[in-house]
Amino acid sequence: MKNYTGPIFILIAATLWAFDGLIRQYLYSLPPITIIFFEHLIGLIILSPFVYKYVFTTKLTKRDWQLIVLISVLSGLFGTLWFTTALGKVHFISISVVFLLQKLQPIFAITSARIFLKEKLDARYIKWAVLAIVAAYFVTFKNGYVNFATGGETIIAAFYALGAAFAWGTSTTFSKILLGKVDFKVSTFYRFLVTGIVALPLLFLFGRGEGSTNLVMPDFSQFGFLALIALSTGMIALLIYYRGLAKTPVHISTILELTFPFFAIFLDMTINNTILSVSQWIAALVLVFSIYKISRLRENV
Repeated sequence: MKNYTGPIFILIAATLWAFDGLIRQYLYSLPPITIIFFEHLIGLIILSPFVYKYVFTTKLTKRDWQLIVLISVLSGLFGTLWFTTALGKVHFISISVVFLLQKLQPIFAITSARIFLKEKLDARYIKWAVLAIVAAYFVTFKNGYVNFATGGETIIAAFYALGAAFAWGTSTTFSKILLGKVDFKVSTFYRFLVTGIVALPLLFLFGRGEGSTNLVMPDFSQFGFLALIALSTGMIALLIYYRGLAKTPVHISTILELTFPFFAIFLDMTINNTILSVSQWIAALVLVFSIYKISRLRENV
């Protein structure tokens, strides 16, 4: 019986990530670093009782710690920080340009996988990968047109999105290396722990209100949304993703993650009454079919 467990877990995680932008819009008044620190702190508190026995029985090498720190800084801190900042730059309204990161991320992930993991890419993968990336672009941007009507802030957001694409794409490869040696539950725990430690001093530097010396702290309702992130698009999604990544090559997993913008567009249509164009529907069908064909390559890896 063929094992599609890895790709299925990745698809589930990508579906959860689609809700992330919708939840973060309620946190727009908080500095990005404040969101990063508290979402990791809350996730760590919730996760610890369930994984502490695995953590205490796992011995990490110097190489493992180097990978954990690298992944935490790249993905946990900079990737999430730049993504959140990009959303904030367009005031959580015109978020389409931010989704560029999901189209550019595979470039960094596949390149780094070739360098560090020596993953081989055959003609079948390249064909479907290119088609998936092109389709995902047209799913996100109606008729292939990028609307810069939001002004200069949108262009700045695009650069932040590109930075997030680099951070998340590259850290996918390093996470794959780590998951080859360390259990996904332990990897998730340390990812949240180290990210929180690194983010703490930055919180005191950049977590103050504009023109104020006081730290901006979440109110009760914002803590609720931060907890919701931890229990859905944050810690839980990362656990599921790491479970899938441990069983899936990087060059396949990074394309499967392109389901994120597809579900994000669907949610935008459902919740915000955004109407998809004919070109977006056609591109969505092409994207789903491409992802299906790539997942079938799993059996031959």
